[in-house]
Amino acid sequence: MSERPVAVITGASSGIGAATAVALHKAGYQVILGARRTDKLAEVAASLENAMYYELDVTDAVSVEAFCAQVPHVNVLVNNAGGAWGLETVANAIDEKWEWMYDVNVLGLMRMTRTLLPKLEASGAGHIINVGSIAGREPYVGGAGYNAVKFAVRAITQVMRLELVGKPIRITEVSPGMVETEFSLVRFDGDTERAGKVYQGLQPLVAEDIADCIEWVVTRPPHVNIDEIVVKPLAQASASVAARKL
Repeated sequence: MSERPVAVITGASSGIGAATAVALHKAGYQVILGARRTDKLAEVAASLENAMYYELDVTDAVSVEAFCAQVPHVNVLVNNAGGAWGLETVANAIDEKWEWMYDVNVLGLMRMTRTLLPKLEASGAGHIINVGSIAGREPYVGGAGYNAVKFAVRAITQVMRLELVGKPIRITEVSPGMVETEFSLVRFDGDTERAGKVYQGLQPLVAEDIADCIEWVVTRPPHVNIDEIVVKPLAQASASVAARKL
C-alpha cells in the first residue's frame, strides 16, 4: 500500500462510485473499490495507478467483513452503494423491493461504517461520506420505499455526528437530485425506454458532478466539516418539480 491517504468507495463499478474513484485518485488518494461486478471494477481500476478492488456485496455481512479485512488502513469511506427499485404506491408495495432497498441503502451503509470505524479513527483524520438523495428530504408519489431508506440515511448521518463528536472523523452527506446513471435502469428493471423518460426534456446531472462535490468536501482542511450538500440540475426545483422542454 502506498503512502497516499486511502479512500474506500462502495458501489464503485459504475456511475457515481466509478466517477468518485477517478476524482479521488486525481486528488491524491489511493483508492480501494468495492462492488458485486468485479469485471466492471477491473475496468474502472485499470486507468487508476495502484487502484485496488475486491468483490463486495454490502447486503451480505460476510462479504463486508471479508472486504474490510483487506483494507489495512483507511482515511475516507464513501458509502455510495444503494439504489431504488420500483415506483409502486404503498397500496401496491412489493415486499421484495422494499426489503432490498432497506438492505442495500441502510443496512449496507451501517455494516461498512461499523466495520471500518476503528480504522478511520486510527487514521487521525477520517471522513465518512454518505451518498443520500433529495428523496431523503422530499417525499413524492410512488417513492415511499426509496423515500423511507434515504430519510433513514439522513437520520443515520445526523446521529453519527452526535456519536462521533470529539473524534477525528468528519461526517458528510451528499444528496443528489436527478443524475443520469444506471439508477433508473435499476429502478425500472432494465426498461431503457422508461428510464430514459426520467431525464427527457432536461439536462440532468452526471456522475462526475457528484464526484466533484465529494472530492471538494474531502479536500477541505481537517478542521472543516461540510455537513451536507444538496445538488440538483438547474432544471429541477424539487424531487417532483422540473422544467422540461418537450
